[in-house]
Amino acid sequence: MLGSKKARRWAGVFVGAALVGGLLTGCGGGGEKAADNEIKVGANFELTGNVANYGTATFEGLQLAIDEANAAGGINGKQIKLIKADTKSETSEAVTAATKLIADDKVKILVGPATTAPVIAETQIATEHKVPVLAPCATSAKVTVENGKVQPYIFRSCFIDPQQGDVMAKFAADNLKAKTAVIYVDSSSDYSKSLGTVFKEKFEAAGGKVLMEEAFLQKDQDFKATLTKLKTANADVMFVPGYYEEVGKIVKQARELGITSPILGTDGWDDSKVADIAGKDALNHTYFCTHYSEKDEQVKPFLEAFRKKYNRTPNVFAALGYDAGKLLVDALKRAGSDDTEKITQAIAATKDLKAGTGTISMDANHNPIKQAVVLENRDGDRIVAAKIVP
Repeated sequence: MLGSKKARRWAGVFVGAALVGGLLTGCGGGGEKAADNEIKVGANFELTGNVANYGTATFEGLQLAIDEANAAGGINGKQIKLIKADTKSETSEAVTAATKLIADDKVKILVGPATTAPVIAETQIATEHKVPVLAPCATSAKVTVENGKVQPYIFRSCFIDPQQGDVMAKFAADNLKAKTAVIYVDSSSDYSKSLGTVFKEKFEAAGGKVLMEEAFLQKDQDFKATLTKLKTANADVMFVPGYYEEVGKIVKQARELGITSPILGTDGWDDSKVADIAGKDALNHTYFCTHYSEKDEQVKPFLEAFRKKYNRTPNVFAALGYDAGKLLVDALKRAGSDDTEKITQAIAATKDLKAGTGTISMDANHNPIKQAVVLENRDGDRIVAAKIVP
């Protein structure tokens, strides 16, 4: 991942280039002509700070999709120009960056940030200027719908948290034939708590029963006391929606305590570090919902292109960034213009688009209709256990 010093140096380069471009335009140096051949897109991401790994990877996937489009001739002869901004993993900085991209750089669409809170924070400025926002990874339902009202200019290219809870409840009931479950959530995470709520609702609607619900906190190290309590329920499955660091320790300690039932999770599990922490044997009989499988034939072109450009395998954030880029390019082509209203309408009308991780259609709430993949951890490998479309 990019280090903070390097990211700041690049940010300085881009700012300097923008200033020079402005001077050339003012002096009749051809800036206006160059601008006529460009469609400006703001890339507002966490390039430094606590979640820089998320923002950087998402930007890399987006950049790949844009590079492919430009190499193929661009949009009606125009090249897509990504103007990058760093939120520094701070919500206030995300708003400042979005304001500059819209007011000063005159971007026609914003992509990013990667995480939910800054996307929600930039919604007001984007809506005021009628500039569409495409969120690649922000999974909270509140991103596109607030108080029952659809945000007119906000879209996403990833599925939402409720879909994951629904998918895993269906998988538990239909595929694993589970009748009972326990739920263990991170009470310091809205992501985890909301997933626990949806799982319980859907699992019980399918005829199952949740016997016990417990909670942990981010950065906890010892989970054995609570796991011992959960073990007494003797449930068919345990649902643990969380992130890799805690999940790895929970799975490891659960197996050490003799809990042999399947343990289920969501896309927060989708990191190789889970196996490093838990150990491959402990991960047997665990399942998690995510956005794609590397074994899926449809995903291979993206994987090969990413490896060729960056000389490494992409993570799920890079894949979602690539999907956002493909959705953006498709919308620009159908809009036939860089008019923000036409771009907004084109994104909303997206149907059966073949992106990097699957096929995307946009629903009435500005969320993509796309399949979720359930992967099984088996002897150090990941096996596709199910593909479930909502």
